[in-house]
Amino acid sequence: MEQHQKRFLNILKAALRGEHYEPQETVSPEEWEAVFRLAREHQLMPMIFEASFQCPGFRGTPLQAATRQQVLRDVFLQTRKTGEFLQLYRSLRDSGVTPLVVKGIICRNLYPQPDYRASSDEDVLIPKDQFDICHGAMTAFGMETAEDPTSFDKMYEIPYGKKGSPIYIELHKQLFPPESQAYGELNDFFEGVFDRAVEEKIEGTGILTMAPTDHLFYLICHAFKHFLHGGFGIRQVCDIVLFAGRYGEQIHWKQVLENCRQIRADKFAAAMFRMGKNHLGLDVALPDFWQTDVDEMAMLEDLLASGIYGGADMERKHSSNITLNAVARQKQGKDTSGGVFKSLFPGSGSLEGRYPYLKKYPFLLPAAWISRIFGFLLRRGGTESAAKTVQLGNERIELLKQYGILDE
Repeated sequence: MEQHQKRFLNILKAALRGEHYEPQETVSPEEWEAVFRLAREHQLMPMIFEASFQCPGFRGTPLQAATRQQVLRDVFLQTRKTGEFLQLYRSLRDSGVTPLVVKGIICRNLYPQPDYRASSDEDVLIPKDQFDICHGAMTAFGMETAEDPTSFDKMYEIPYGKKGSPIYIELHKQLFPPESQAYGELNDFFEGVFDRAVEEKIEGTGILTMAPTDHLFYLICHAFKHFLHGGFGIRQVCDIVLFAGRYGEQIHWKQVLENCRQIRADKFAAAMFRMGKNHLGLDVALPDFWQTDVDEMAMLEDLLASGIYGGADMERKHSSNITLNAVARQKQGKDTSGGVFKSLFPGSGSLEGRYPYLKKYPFLLPAAWISRIFGFLLRRGGTESAAKTVQLGNERIELLKQYGILDE
């Protein structure tokens, strides 16, 4: 791990405690730049700034002044989004909808300064039979969607925004895309969540959400999903470990572990708890049967490089085709070594979003393959970028094997 990454984690550790970071040595301007570059990539800028703004070598610098302006804008924007979401949520409840809020505002409420932990959107899960009522209440509030209404029945989530407002909602009828061969079956674990729902008070508003056992496992599944793609970032580790610490006594730990084992995510989850303890100062009192010898460092280095949700660079985003195909092939009982080929030449269903003509003319799939490959090669980096994508994809397949997700 590089020095600026260690520094970033130490500052984050202080931020999670609501403390100010106090370095024991002089930090160079170059290292400060690298730390805040990481903070931007992981969408943790306000927290990192607040914990380090008094540090010698950072205080009074042009970097601090520029960062301060960005942080003020970010916090103001998040505060506004939180306020508008709570208004919308009360409106949904008044309309008779029973929406469960997951992640987002529930996770922000775990932090010393909630609106310093940004959320790009809010995820709301509703019973499928309440969609029409919910859609009507959303539009009455001024929310709009660009999606074709005739496609609503086929969509597991529908995104909504509002003109002149930063609020953005992903309205879920299911938590994961059911058509995904790599993780579509995760939805099966959340049958009955509405019957087990609990209410949290946030800024005076009663928010329905999943019970602690369901919610912790969902947070693990959400991180797991992104890990199968290009990575998931350190913020989700913070969310998971803070949640486990806050609700530990209410969590059915054996159930969570059994669920994790069923999806081959037990070592993955254990590695995140070790990150919390060893690198973030968050030592959750896990039951003895959760203790493992898993080494968290390989996963930690991968997620630091990945940025938030694996979006650090295009090569990493494209490499997700390789890892997802490998996982899907293993579930089908096939050889996972075909992942690279399948990522270059996927089925028509995987490409219909980008090449709509495939829906009507599936025999044009070879033409779509050629267009896709040439388009990738013409992007910045060309063949070098393509080679890096394949290399990263293969490296991440080895990482999935290390954590027991793929067979050796």
